[in-house]
Amino acid sequence: MPVRIRLARRGRRHYATYSIVVADSRAPRDGKHIEKLGIYDPNTYPETIEINVDRAVYWLSVGAQPTDTARTLLRKAGALYLFHLLRGVKKGALTEEQAYAKFNEWKKQKEEKLRQLKEKTKQQEKDRISKIIEEEKKIAQKRAEEIAKKFADKAQEEAEQAQEEKAEELATEANGQTEEKAEKPTTEANGQTEEKAEKTATETNGQTEEKTEE
Repeated sequence: MPVRIRLARRGRRHYATYSIVVADSRAPRDGKHIEKLGIYDPNTYPETIEINVDRAVYWLSVGAQPTDTARTLLRKAGALYLFHLLRGVKKGALTEEQAYAKFNEWKKQKEEKLRQLKEKTKQQEKDRISKIIEEEKKIAQKRAEEIAKKFADKAQEEAEQAQEEKAEELATEANGQTEEKAEKPTTEANGQTEEKAEKTATETNGQTEEKTEE
């Protein structure tokens, strides 16, 4: 039975994850499989690859053929490197202890690189968030200054309007007092003139009546 190491799609729509499985090459991609070797999640950064290296090496040793994508993942997980070392053990090039020592050293270096990458990514995310917060603070400060300026302009406008209204009121009062002062002498003069005219008329009428009686 031809056996393949390949990926079976899992997850949900627009967020796919994959199982790394050993399956009959004639079976559907996401169908029944013989054994699950690990998982692959391309949605994280760095990507998540978890593989049972010993079982992967076993299936490689019995002739299972990985697909191109599966081969890349096996290489990143170190399964192909360990498989190569163990072939050297069979040929007598090195002992099994030496092979696993080399593999463990490689794995240690790989984990250290991965740790540094995660720390770098984490720091970059912190810097990005800090930058966003700083920009938001600047925007909020600018908006607050604009609002304060708007209120200050409005208050100044209202103060100026109040001053203008007060000045108009004072001017109106002053004009009213001036008109009253101007009207008072005129009224008095008119009254005196009328009194004189009446007095003159009365005297004239009296003299006329006296002459008539004579």
